[in-house]
Amino acid sequence: MITTALLAAGEALTLSNPNPRVGCVLTAPDGTLLGQGHTQRTGGPHAEVMALRDAQQQGHSVQGATAYVTLEPCSHHGRTGPCCDALIKAGIRKVVASLPDPNPLVAGQGFGRLRAAGISVEIGAGAAESRELNIGFFSRMLRKTPWVRLKVAASLDGTTALHNGNSQWITGEAARTDGHAWRARACAILTGSGTVLKDNPRLDVRLVHSERQPHVVVVDGQLQTPPTAALFAAERKVFIYTTQTNSPQAAALQARGATLIAMPHTDANGHVTGKVDLKAMLHDLAQREVNELHVEAGHTLNGALLQAGLVDEQLVYLAPLLLGTGAGMARMAPLTELVQGTTLQFKSCTMVGQDLRIIARGKDRDIFY
Repeated sequence: MITTALLAAGEALTLSNPNPRVGCVLTAPDGTLLGQGHTQRTGGPHAEVMALRDAQQQGHSVQGATAYVTLEPCSHHGRTGPCCDALIKAGIRKVVASLPDPNPLVAGQGFGRLRAAGISVEIGAGAAESRELNIGFFSRMLRKTPWVRLKVAASLDGTTALHNGNSQWITGEAARTDGHAWRARACAILTGSGTVLKDNPRLDVRLVHSERQPHVVVVDGQLQTPPTAALFAAERKVFIYTTQTNSPQAAALQARGATLIAMPHTDANGHVTGKVDLKAMLHDLAQREVNELHVEAGHTLNGALLQAGLVDEQLVYLAPLLLGTGAGMARMAPLTELVQGTTLQFKSCTMVGQDLRIIARGKDRDIFY
């Protein structure tokens, strides 16, 4: 039944941010399915409450039932009431959970309250799958930074744009649609001011269904983003990280609804560089409840993020094309030894239409949980 609960959790993939994606299944002592549900939009019911409602609507009693849930039932009053209290009140006899909740406001307290109420608790079934589904939530809670996923579309020889800037479209329609699905699951999409000025992208979710649009984050040290930029078209939050916020341009962007955050970077000697402090930006985004940060930027910002060790996962679409010299995936300082390179692990290699999708992750990125 935990597999069914995980499938239910997947239904919350693009819906529940910034809350974790959780599924819950209720079964009778003889194994009969009584109800199931998943976490709703922020402020809405959690998975356990949805499963209890589903059982009630079908006329099922859940007295003595077992609850299979993919994350520890919450024990605190947040936007909703404690789910562990709802299970106790309903007369649940046993809870099988995949993982403890990494949120310090919960962190075992939900299990403790269930056990104190005489409810049997088992932990561990489906743990890896649940953790992967909520990798951004775990990252925000444990590392205090979002999970950073860098998306790139390139030719087989690594070119992301020609010398004249032409890049539409290197990959096919199926890959572009798949890319929008990855956008949809993210809390926010990150780009740089160079990409905004050159391509004027919308950076919204259009090619797949999504009940919410991810926020947009722009790294713009010199505050060059025009108030007429297409990224303002969708109704969602726009965060612009810059080095200064006191200018007519700043006022114009704020009038468009943008939130400007001054985050100047200083070098080892304490001198302001004129660039945005990317590491500090990630910590600030975590405080703004960003779990997964989806990066679609140019090779300069890509390189800065990679060189600073701030990218957790790479989502690369390779087209069956050879384009020769042009813009690469990332601009980084040259190395002198092969051992200086960043070693990655391939998590998956999948054909998407005519293109190859590669998901690669740093070897140290699974340690934090």
